[in-house]
Amino acid sequence: MAYIDYVPESEIAPEQRVADKDNIIRVHGVHPEVMRLHYDLYLQLMHKAGPLSRVQREMVAIVVSVENSCHY
Repeated sequence: MAYIDYVPESEIAPEQRVADKDNIIRVHGVHPEVMRLHYDLYLQLMHKAGPLSRVQREMVAIVVSVENSCHY
């Protein structure tokens, strides 16, 4: 797996920061506008109403992460 340095939060404009304590989304910090959009998409897909329950969505995410050998 590739390694990408995270941009320190202090170098990201406050309006572009995201509440990503696990740093999964913050890897996009080199381009804060994209990071903000990705985070908004994540919130929409994982937390808003949809055909899958929250547990089902998390299960899909876990399977994909395992298949991709993600460390998170």
